[in-house]
Amino acid sequence: MSRRPRDYAVSALQWGVMLIAVWYVARGVSWRETLGLLAGVEPWILLAVGGVTLLQFCAQFGQWWTLVNAVERTPLSTIVRLDLVIKFINHVIPSKMSGHSIAPLVLRHYTDLEWSDAVSVSGLKTGLYATLYGLFALAGLAVFVTRLTGGLTLVILLSTGLYVTVGVLVLLAGRRLDLAGALFSWLEGAVTAVPRVGGRLAALVGKLPSFTEDSAARFRDLSSRPGVVGPYALAWAGTLVVFPGLRVALVLTGLGGSFEPLVLLPLVLVMAYSVTILPLTPGGVGVAEASATFVFVSLGVSEELAVAVVLVDRVFGVYLPALVGAVPMGDLDLSTLVSSERDPE
Repeated sequence: MSRRPRDYAVSALQWGVMLIAVWYVARGVSWRETLGLLAGVEPWILLAVGGVTLLQFCAQFGQWWTLVNAVERTPLSTIVRLDLVIKFINHVIPSKMSGHSIAPLVLRHYTDLEWSDAVSVSGLKTGLYATLYGLFALAGLAVFVTRLTGGLTLVILLSTGLYVTVGVLVLLAGRRLDLAGALFSWLEGAVTAVPRVGGRLAALVGKLPSFTEDSAARFRDLSSRPGVVGPYALAWAGTLVVFPGLRVALVLTGLGGSFEPLVLLPLVLVMAYSVTILPLTPGGVGVAEASATFVFVSLGVSEELAVAVVLVDRVFGVYLPALVGAVPMGDLDLSTLVSSERDPE
């Protein structure tokens, strides 16, 4: 069937929205400065950074691959598209957790999962992601708290505490459906009292997974299987801890800097980037770079090197996959995505 003029107009509008969003993401990145910094680094380090980034992409896709394929066999190409779309959306709306709230819609669009399965899979990912992130960030804070300023410590403590609280409550709610409503109501009321961002945090909590009997049953099954939770945790660690830590270590040493002890550098990154859960800017753009720079400077890295390594890490580890996600996002039928919100049954 040939396309009508209206179809072309809708497609053009969709791509226009995507291009505006791409511009919004890209404008926060100093591409010339990033390329200039990399130009002064040894070629083998650049190759190593590229290899580490590729491995990080694989680990990133592995998170969804593990959970989705535990329910239904799904091609890797499909996993790549849905992951990149979610990454892109995470950077055009305030806060990662808000991005996770649309995951069931994206899953429904790209896979044959039932609505209850899509909710359970995305809910489990949210719970595991937030719990692991919060625990690693709190571990970093416990190690380095005496070297941070009071204000920076307070912000990191708030963000990491929110990660842990959200993660634990989602995991508990998915296993105990009778407690879900009360738990999320309590959290929504608690975060409302936070100065300046309380209202936004409450709205964020309202977008957390809402389980039904069917989705809760699937959630309990998946969350009880070591063959699902274990591989997911490994993929998460590769995406957020191991490979970012390696990339920053390579760039920092390549530029003549150092960090002691180097083995704890990944904990510093997780702790420093934890502020992206706070709904301050879309995807934490700007805020994450500033907080990470402050953390590195507080821990003895010169400001010039801190800015350089954080910028390179964010460009390759965060903005690059987000911008690549604009390609599948541009081909996405937004009306179909929205209509999938309702369970067809």
